[in-house]
Amino acid sequence: MANVTLIDQDAARREPLAADLRNQGLTVSTFDALASANTASCDVLIVTDQALENQASACETMPPVIVLAEDPSIKASVSLLQAGAKDYLSLPVKLRDLMASVERITAKPLRPRNQNTRVEMIGSSEIMKTLRQRIAKVGPTDSSVLILGQSGTGKELVAKGIHAVSRRSHTPLITLNCATVPTDLIEAELFGVQPYDSTQKAGRGLVEAADGGTLFLDEIAELSAAAQARLLQVVQGENRRVGSAESTPVDVRIIAATHRDLKVLTEGGDFRSDLYYRLNVICFELSPLRNRHQDIIEIGERLLDETCRRLDKPGLALGKQARQAMLSYHWPGNVRELSNAIERAVILADEGSEITQALLAIEPTKQETLAEVAKADPSQTSLEDYFVRFVQENEEFLTETELAERLGISRKSLWERRQRLQIPRRKTRKRGSRTDS
Repeated sequence: MANVTLIDQDAARREPLAADLRNQGLTVSTFDALASANTASCDVLIVTDQALENQASACETMPPVIVLAEDPSIKASVSLLQAGAKDYLSLPVKLRDLMASVERITAKPLRPRNQNTRVEMIGSSEIMKTLRQRIAKVGPTDSSVLILGQSGTGKELVAKGIHAVSRRSHTPLITLNCATVPTDLIEAELFGVQPYDSTQKAGRGLVEAADGGTLFLDEIAELSAAAQARLLQVVQGENRRVGSAESTPVDVRIIAATHRDLKVLTEGGDFRSDLYYRLNVICFELSPLRNRHQDIIEIGERLLDETCRRLDKPGLALGKQARQAMLSYHWPGNVRELSNAIERAVILADEGSEITQALLAIEPTKQETLAEVAKADPSQTSLEDYFVRFVQENEEFLTETELAERLGISRKSLWERRQRLQIPRRKTRKRGSRTDS
C-alpha cells in the first residue's frame, strides 16, 4: 500500500480527489500548502503547480513528485520534468491517469482494498462456460455493454466480472439501481449539481465519481427521458451537471442492465433509440436458472457451504429429496430465490442433519412446454434457442422420451428438430449411446 501526500489549496477539489485515491487502497494525507506538509514518509507527492510555486528546483530533494497543472503548458512541463518531477498531468485529472502514474512511480500494481478483481461464477454448464468466455473477450475493451435477464439471474455479477478483467480494474466500479432513485432526483444523483451562487455547494454525481472507471446502471429502463438525454452525452464522452451550461470531458465505461425488453420499449417510444443503440454494442442475455439444469445443484451446494459458515452451522448437507425437488422446481426468482431457500433451510435445520424439501419450502413443478414458455415470458429468446439450451442441458440426465415429454412434443418431433438444428445426441454416463426407435 502506497503512502501519498496530496497538496492543493483548493479544498473543494482536494478532498474529493483524496477520497477517490483512498478508495483505490492508498493512504492519503492532505495539505493546503507545501510549507505545512511533512513529506518525509510518503512514497509519492502529488502537488498542484500553484502550491509548488517557485520551489520546482526542490523536486530533486523531495519524494517522487507528480505535478497537477491548473494551466498546463509545454514550457512548464519541460521545466518541471527537468527539475526532477516524475510526471506532469493537467487538471481536472482523470483518476485512471493519476493511478497509472502512481503505479509507475512505485513500480507495483495498486488495487482497491474493497475490490476483489476475481469474480467467481459458479456453474459448469455450456451456458456458463460460454458466458465466462464472452466476459473474457469483452472485458478488456471499452465498449458499452447491455445485460438482459430476469431478476435474480446475476446481472450485477456479470457487470463485476466484466470490470474485473478490464483495463479499468484498478479504478472504481460505481453501481446505481435506477429504480431506487426518485425521478426528480436521478439527474442530480447521476450527473451532479452546479451551484447557482457562491452560497451553494457543488455536488459531484456518480458519473464524475466513475471517471476513468466503470458505471453500472441496473434497471436502465426506469430512467426518465431527461436523464436518458444526459446519459447519451456521457456515452459520447461528456458530462453536464444539473444547472450548468457547460459540459466537461469524462471517460466512463457504461454497463447497463434491465429485466425488461428494451428493444420493445425503444420501438414504442418509451426509451431513446439513439441511447439504446449506443448501449447495445455488446449484449449479454442471461439464461434463467430453470434452463441451467446442470448448475442448480452446484450453485445450491456452494450457497449451502457459504451459508453454513456465515451462520456457524456446520455439517449440513442436501438430502436426496431436496436435490430432486431443486431440479424439478421452476425457480421464478432464479439464483436469488435459491439463495433465500438455502438460507431459510439452514436456519431451520438441526446441526449435522440433512436439508429436506420441507426445509427448502419449495414444491416441484411440471416442466413447461415450449408454448407455455413463450406465453409466460415473451422477453426470452426464440423457442428454438430455448429448445437448444434445454436439450443440451438435460440430455445427460433424461432419455429421449423424457426430453420429449418435458418439452411437450412427440419423440418424432424431437428427432426432427435435432436434425434441423444439428444437435447430435450425446453419450451419457447412465445409458450410453441412445438410438432411435
